Amino acid sequence: MQKKWHCALAIMILLVITAGIWSNIPASKTARQVKGKEIIMQGSVQKGDIHPSRHDMLTLFLCGDVMPGRGIDQVLPYPSDPVLYESYVRDARDYVKLAEAANGPIQKPVDYAYIWGDGLAVLSDIKPDLRIINLETSVTTSNDFWPSKGINYRMHPKNIPCLSVAQIKCCILANNHVLDWGHSGLVETLDVLAEAGIKGVGAGKDQREAKAARSFSVIGKGRILVFAYGSGTSGIPDSWAATEESPGVNLLADLSDQTVLQIKKEVAALKQPGDVVLFSLHWGGNWGYSISPDERRFAHKLIDEAGVDFFYGHSSHHFKGIEVYQEKLILYGCGDFINDYEGIKGYERYRDDLTLMYFPVFDPTSGHLVQMVMIPMQMKRFQAVSPPLHDRQWIMDVLNREGQQLGTHVILENDGSLTLQWR
Repeated sequence: MQKKWHCALAIMILLVITAGIWSNIPASKTARQVKGKEIIMQGSVQKGDIHPSRHDMLTLFLCGDVMPGRGIDQVLPYPSDPVLYESYVRDARDYVKLAEAANGPIQKPVDYAYIWGDGLAVLSDIKPDLRIINLETSVTTSNDFWPSKGINYRMHPKNIPCLSVAQIKCCILANNHVLDWGHSGLVETLDVLAEAGIKGVGAGKDQREAKAARSFSVIGKGRILVFAYGSGTSGIPDSWAATEESPGVNLLADLSDQTVLQIKKEVAALKQPGDVVLFSLHWGGNWGYSISPDERRFAHKLIDEAGVDFFYGHSSHHFKGIEVYQEKLILYGCGDFINDYEGIKGYERYRDDLTLMYFPVFDPTSGHLVQMVMIPMQMKRFQAVSPPLHDRQWIMDVLNREGQQLGTHVILENDGSLTLQWR
C-alpha cells in the first residue's frame, strides 16, 4: 500500500506536537447453522452463531492487512529505532502521538496480546482450523531501507510474539512492504517467522522459495494449499521480484489467460482430492470500491480453470464487495485489520478504522463455501475493539451496497456478527 496522505499528515503531526435484502434466499446459504461463539458488544456478552454444526467442515480465520510495524512497533515491548525516511514524518513515534490525539493515551509498553484486543476472545471461542493474515511489514533490525520506497515498515524481531499469541500459522508476504528494509530485512523476516513456527508464503530467499505454495494439514478435514502472489498495482516495485540469485516476492505478471495457465500448472502439480486451494493476491490501489471487469474475470477464471477454491484479495485500506462464484468465495479486498493510521485525515468516508474478521467455512470435499461469518472490529489506540451498533450497521450497509452487483447480501445478527447470503 502506498500512502498518499503526506501533506495532510504533516499538518496533523505539527498540530499534535504543537498542542502536546433477500428473504427468499435458502437458509443453507447462510451462517445460521454455526454455533457457539461469544461476542463482546458494548460491554455485554451475547451468544452468537459461529461454530459449524458439522465437525467435518473446514473453518478458516482471515483478515485484512496486519501492519505491526512503525507506530505500533513503538508501543510494543521492543521498539525498533524510530527513524523513518518518509517525506513528512521522520520519527515513528509521531504516529503514536497522532493515535493518542485521536483516541486517548496508550499505556506503553503494551503486552503482545494488546493489539488483537477483543479479537482474541473471538478466536478462542471460534477455534478456526487455520489462521492466516497478510503480514505487511518486515520483521528485522536491518537499517538497509529501500531508498526510493517512501514508506518503510519494520517490526523488531523480539516483538514476534504479537503474532504467536494469536496463533497465526500462515503469513502472506507477497506485498509492498516486506522488502521495505532491503533484501537483508526480508531474509531476516523469513528466518524470524520460521523460528516462531509460522509459515511465510509469497516471498523467499530465491525465486523457487518465493513461488512455493505452503500446505497445512487438518486432521480429519484434509489439507489447505496456500499460493500467494503480489501485483504491481498494489505498489510492489518490479525490482522486488525474486530471481534465481536474489530474495524477493512472487510477483504476478498480469491478469492474462497466460498467467491463469501458469497458475493452473502450479496448482495441478500439488492439488490432490480433498485439498482446498487458497489463492492470495495483493492487488489494486488503496481507496475505492470499484472492481474492474478484468479483476472479476481473472478471479472467475482461476476458479473455472486453475483449480482455485478461495480467492483472498487484499491491499485496499477498506473492505470491498464479496462474491460467491460457482459456490467458491472471492474476497476482492479485505481492508486493513491492524495498522497505525489513527488520526490521519483525508479519506474518512471509507472508515478505514472499521475492520472485519472473516470466518469462512468450507466443505473440504468440494472446496465449496458452506457458511460465512464476519465479526466487525474497530481500531482504537492501536487495538482491535468491538465497535458500537451503528458502526456495525454502517459496515452492513456498505457490504450490501457493494454486494448487490456481485450477488451477495449480509445480515446483521442480534449478537452483532454479520452473516453472508448469496445467490
